[in-house]
Amino acid sequence: MRRLTLLSFAFALLLPLSVFSAKTKKAVYVILDGIPADVIERLDPPAIKAVAAEGGYSRAYCGGTVGRYDQTPTISAVGYNCILTATWANKHEVWDNSPKPDYNYWSIFRIAKEQKKNFKTGLYSSWTDNRTVLLGEGLPETGNLKIDYVADGLDLDTKNYPKEKDDLHIFKIDEAISEAAAEGIRNDAPDMSWVYLWYTDDAGHYYGNGDFMDEYVMKADKQVERIREAVKYREANYDEEWLLIVTTDHGRGPDGYHHGGQSERERTSWIATNVQPNAHFAAPLLSIVDIAPTICRYLGFEVPTDVLWEQDGMPFIGKADIAGIRIDRKGNAVELGWTSLNDKATATVYAARSNNFKQGSPDRWVKVGKVKAGAGSFTYDLSANPDGFYKFAVVTPNNHLTCWAPAK
Repeated sequence: MRRLTLLSFAFALLLPLSVFSAKTKKAVYVILDGIPADVIERLDPPAIKAVAAEGGYSRAYCGGTVGRYDQTPTISAVGYNCILTATWANKHEVWDNSPKPDYNYWSIFRIAKEQKKNFKTGLYSSWTDNRTVLLGEGLPETGNLKIDYVADGLDLDTKNYPKEKDDLHIFKIDEAISEAAAEGIRNDAPDMSWVYLWYTDDAGHYYGNGDFMDEYVMKADKQVERIREAVKYREANYDEEWLLIVTTDHGRGPDGYHHGGQSERERTSWIATNVQPNAHFAAPLLSIVDIAPTICRYLGFEVPTDVLWEQDGMPFIGKADIAGIRIDRKGNAVELGWTSLNDKATATVYAARSNNFKQGSPDRWVKVGKVKAGAGSFTYDLSANPDGFYKFAVVTPNNHLTCWAPAK
């Protein structure tokens, strides 16, 4: 028996480490600018279809909630920052394409760099401001954030990419960036990456709905395929599992030329992923602010509670108990409502009467009640401060939801 045990131990030493340990998880998300969901569904681009075949595809919303405090312009940089921070514009303060972010709302890149483990990050972007402004690389306000692998700046290179008719030099930049992203994933394999590709938005602005837009959506899909193939290469040749998300930042108006407003088509985004999603991954609950929390969960990031409870999104993978926060302020009371995904889960409600977080200071959160998720609602008495500001966090074992009750 002792000899058999020793032989078994010796054999075990010869086995690869992967037999005894989980695969290393990595994530990349791709933003294809300004492609309406109905265009994706009509064209059925093969690379995006292949991603979705492994996990799922769903329409999602952008633009916050119409008529509510978090209504957000359906504009490009605004959408990117909604995805980066998992918050709407009332928090991150990016309202247009000349952004001045509130860096108190951490981007997913900062969250990655605040982990105990040294997570490597990558940014492959056709717009340099994504790194220098939205992410605020190197600024004290972002904790002197440093991105490990970067491919950008081509939009500023007028020598090699001079302006062309219909801004087709931007498409050439997208080609170079998608190639750099594929090479970076194959060779460097950052733990978390963002790929941003621009030209589909320009195609819409120049020609609206029609053949030109369709052509460049299909060309963008080929750029996605480069990235997908790089992910497949890593999974086939290394002990890795990858989360791949493909999305857009906003839809377009009915004619396809413009965006920025709150029409249904402008507010309709979409998400394709290669990982099996949960029940939250469906319209009308799914939104673009759910992407960062999903990546955080997949990669096992620990997020400080004060940062976490400011996020407006929730993971669309793994277990979830509640979704779709609603708030109705009536007289001296406020009713919080949600959709239950797990009726038996306990939902604990916390309230804060300040918004110090927005200025970089902590808020005092107080537990104000507890109900079963299946109740679908919770009513809170505001008589102690009937006209004042409140914010709420509804916390369950598997996720949380947040909302504001602005001052009257």
